[in-house]
Amino acid sequence: MPAAQVVRDYLAEIPRLIEGCAAFSVLAHIDYVLRYWPDSAGPFDPGRFEEEFRYALHVLAQSGRALEINTSGPLYPQIERWWRGEGGQAVAFGSDAHDPTGLAYRFTEAVAMAEASGFKPGLHRYDYWRRGLST
Repeated sequence: MPAAQVVRDYLAEIPRLIEGCAAFSVLAHIDYVLRYWPDSAGPFDPGRFEEEFRYALHVLAQSGRALEINTSGPLYPQIERWWRGEGGQAVAFGSDAHDPTGLAYRFTEAVAMAEASGFKPGLHRYDYWRRGLST
């Protein structure tokens, strides 16, 4: 199956997950499939899938849940901008650490990306980052 179709199928499944399961409050890994984008397909361009990302993000925003910014793969700032544009109110950070040395990996970059998209820290270090709040 072509890489672009795999991404489209993955993103199409996300709204079904959101609408069919109330057992989570943060959507992790919206970009998981991108970790496996093959070199043979050329450089990955999120803009090719903007409509699919935006639809998944819109459904997530309407559900009132947060979006995880996961730092274990490539960071795509436009996804966070689309999240805000679709009405997303909160982000959380994750690093997929499977050992202590990976804790908070690239969080400095992720924080800068969240801030550039208009998200601010909550009152406590462990709170979601939300739109337009200040500590």
